[in-house]
Amino acid sequence: MSTIKVLIVDDSAVVRQVLSAALAEDSSIEVIGAASDPVFAMERMRAQWPDVIVLDVEMPRMDGITFLKKIMAERPTPVVIC
Repeated sequence: MSTIKVLIVDDSAVVRQVLSAALAEDSSIEVIGAASDPVFAMERMRAQWPDVIVLDVEMPRMDGITFLKKIMAERPTPVVIC
């Protein structure tokens, strides 16, 4: 069974750390990265597209809903808004 690759996008370093630690406890989940905003997330996603994105709504430079629209237009991907 392959792992589910997850990218966390949240401007809070504490939230990124807590979510990463919680998800890492499940051996079927691999956190492939964490980004502090959608602009950094898109750069990361060019190198490796995740299976699931955990997304904050309010962030600097681009809000989560705008980012969600871009993702769905480019490459529909499951997203958990947190």
